Amino acid sequence: MTLSASVQSAPARAPTPVPARRRARGRLPLGLSVAALIAAVIAVLPLVYLAIRAGQLNAARVMDVLSRVRSFEQLGRSVLLAAVVTMGSLVLGVGSAWVVARTDVPLRRLWAVLAALPLAVPTYVAAYAWVAAIPNIAGFGGAALVLTVCCYPYVYLPVVATLRGVDPAWEEASRSAGVGPVGTFRRVTLRQIRPAAAAGSLLVALYVISDFGSVSILRYETLTVGIYRSFTNNPFDRTAPVVLSGLLVVVTAIIVIAEARSRGRGRYSRLGGGAARPAAVVPLGGRRTPVLAGMTALSGLALGVPAASLAFWLVIGRSGEMDVPEIFTAAATSAGLAVGGAVVTTVLALPVGLLAARHAGWFPRLMERAAYVGHAVPGVVVALSLVFFAVNYAFGLYQSVPLVLFAYAVLFLPLAVAGVHASAAQSPPALEEVARSLGSPPRQVLRRVTLPLAAPGIAAAAVLVFITCIKELTATLMLQPTGTSTLATELWTQTSVRAYAAAAPYAALLVLLSAVPAYLLGRRSHRWGVRHE
Repeated sequence: MTLSASVQSAPARAPTPVPARRRARGRLPLGLSVAALIAAVIAVLPLVYLAIRAGQLNAARVMDVLSRVRSFEQLGRSVLLAAVVTMGSLVLGVGSAWVVARTDVPLRRLWAVLAALPLAVPTYVAAYAWVAAIPNIAGFGGAALVLTVCCYPYVYLPVVATLRGVDPAWEEASRSAGVGPVGTFRRVTLRQIRPAAAAGSLLVALYVISDFGSVSILRYETLTVGIYRSFTNNPFDRTAPVVLSGLLVVVTAIIVIAEARSRGRGRYSRLGGGAARPAAVVPLGGRRTPVLAGMTALSGLALGVPAASLAFWLVIGRSGEMDVPEIFTAAATSAGLAVGGAVVTTVLALPVGLLAARHAGWFPRLMERAAYVGHAVPGVVVALSLVFFAVNYAFGLYQSVPLVLFAYAVLFLPLAVAGVHASAAQSPPALEEVARSLGSPPRQVLRRVTLPLAAPGIAAAAVLVFITCIKELTATLMLQPTGTSTLATELWTQTSVRAYAAAAPYAALLVLLSAVPAYLLGRRSHRWGVRHE
């Protein structure tokens, strides 16, 4: 009996995870371990800054900040917003991925692209668009709505990729045993996509915890807003921002640990090539109309409102003067910094993701967890830590392009690590074992087997980092070289003085430059999904 036949005749149950110990064969590769350690050190640099500043603080002042009711109110708002947005993004991301990858919904190619495009809309642009359209939306409800419709693609993209990568024989066996589509989804599909959904949810939670632009526009005072105000209101007193940033780090550690527990210790890679055919399509039948209505409403909330607002202000702005050379110079600067940030961040993420996907033990786990630290520290704190480092130890780097790229790597390393880890974890480790048994040294196995197998996921991670870098505001604003400007900083400058018409061209180009790679991700996600038209 063939492997395919034996899998199809198996009882309807979720695939048994490969035990973690299967990854712990042999010693850790020295070169990969050193590279992962360097990336982890870079990621925890903001913590070094916080530790140095904390050592210079007066204990009485620290207790005074911690005893303020306002501090814990801001902390509670941050945690509540992160929890609501994460749950909403999980539901929308998993639901959208299942519709695109497993159902016969009409225009599936279009929905696959539209589901990824919200990544092209910066959250502060979306927040401005919603406030301009509905002023009363400001507050918790508005912040939760805007961040959810902007962040759910972080869950959608890895889940839809996993749905394409898993062996469909398990779902077919479940349905052949009489289990309906809903039961199969709950008992089989959810277990298969759990690691991808957990990784995407972690990114959403960390993004919301560290967000500043959208919550400040929507007038919802979180911990990041409190940190920023404490910096600007009293620039000579670093006690409050350092203490509040320490609270954020604690919350980050709790979120990362919770994600690790939800992911479990198992892996869900195929044993061999698996089925060559696409997964069977689930007919929607009478549910087609409500599903189409839901997908349309989601796209309208995530894309329609920002597009209408930008179109309005672009039309208004045509009566004014546009400095076209300045606008395109800012666009070129933004694109160049984003490309550099994507390359640097992905290169740093490779050893961390590969080590965590292929080797068990405390060291790979520690390196992976350390990579997530910088993503939850507010951009203003990351920027100030790099300014502190440059001024005291490498003054030539102060307000330079390398320092901006360094900040991007600290902030967005988790995006690349998650993509590299997920892609490497699904490639069969048996192929690497065969290569080593034939006498190939570790570096050759990495170059000729591991990287080619994980290349699609690595490329997708790099594109995701590019999109995020081009939208980044706070660190870019504080670290950009003198005399330069980006689309994000110019947009912020114009909106801060309510020059909405002047800001519209920068916002439109910013969305356009983000939309192109997001569109490519959406097209790729369709190829990850069911190829049945």
